[in-house]
Amino acid sequence: MKKIFSLYWVVAISLLGQCVFSQSEKEAKELGLPGDNLDLYAVLTLFQKSKTVEEFEKSLNEQKTGINNLDLNLDKKVDFIKIDTKKVGESFTFILNTAVSKTETQDIAVIIVDKDKNGKMTLQIVGDQDLYGKNYVIEPAKTATPSITANPAYKGPEPAAVSAPATTVVIVETVPIVQYVYSPVYVPYYPPYHYGFYPPYFTAFAVMAVGVYRHNTYYHHTAYYGGHYYHGGNTVVIQNNNVYNNYNKTKMKSTTVNHNAASGKYNTASSNQNISRPSSVPTTNKANTTSAKANTTSAKTKQSQASSQAGKVNNGSTTRKVPQSTSRSRAGARR
Repeated sequence: MKKIFSLYWVVAISLLGQCVFSQSEKEAKELGLPGDNLDLYAVLTLFQKSKTVEEFEKSLNEQKTGINNLDLNLDKKVDFIKIDTKKVGESFTFILNTAVSKTETQDIAVIIVDKDKNGKMTLQIVGDQDLYGKNYVIEPAKTATPSITANPAYKGPEPAAVSAPATTVVIVETVPIVQYVYSPVYVPYYPPYHYGFYPPYFTAFAVMAVGVYRHNTYYHHTAYYGGHYYHGGNTVVIQNNNVYNNYNKTKMKSTTVNHNAASGKYNTASSNQNISRPSSVPTTNKANTTSAKANTTSAKTKQSQASSQAGKVNNGSTTRKVPQSTSRSRAGARR
């Protein structure tokens, strides 16, 4: 009886673990939007690990962290992401934005840190609708998930369990950067950077293909992703609507980004579909093939005509067709 109970318990844990991992797989699907090039799960984790806003900005833009792969102006170079900070009462908004050109700036996402009247603190990151779609909100996990799941490779009579990463419940008050901004030693950070003027540590490195970037983020940077956060979809709740609505009134929008999005230039899903069909022959190749065939036919025709003329000259007959220029040359020689 005890053995049967243990079996049921392991199966239950297994099913629950599968639910958790299936959710992660669902979250890992591409949006087909420019936000595919900046993983907000990774951004939020990096924010929590940073001690200051300036440190967060630096780590976000360094190539070695592998988080920033955003290219909104489509110059095939990674855009520098600046962090602007605003404070209203006990609420902070950390705005991630980039200069698309000398005259245009586009907001990417906003991190909201809020403290209510009871001292309770919340942390959320909200992706811009143009880059991530509607209601793309991520926040630290509030409940832990089981740390074991069934081993699908095991074929024995009793399912074997293997360790799996457990979701860590994040206490916002203990996050280093949150402690810093609410401490007496906090000094507001105002980044001086703009289009064409960036810090020495930043180089506009080449953008990676979306598939490569996402593979590196999800599978190699396990500290950034793996069930530590959840995406609420249409059921999400902004913890401080007043702060978020005030942000929406002043957020920066780029005409260039809007145009590129409307034209489908950011549609990574379409790009991947094109890549997945290597057997099809591009139109330009077909045109080149047709042209090559035409040239070959023309060359064969000319060669045939030349052979015919040569045959007429060398056939030994009394009347020979000699080019006019040759006849004149011979006449000149007789004189």
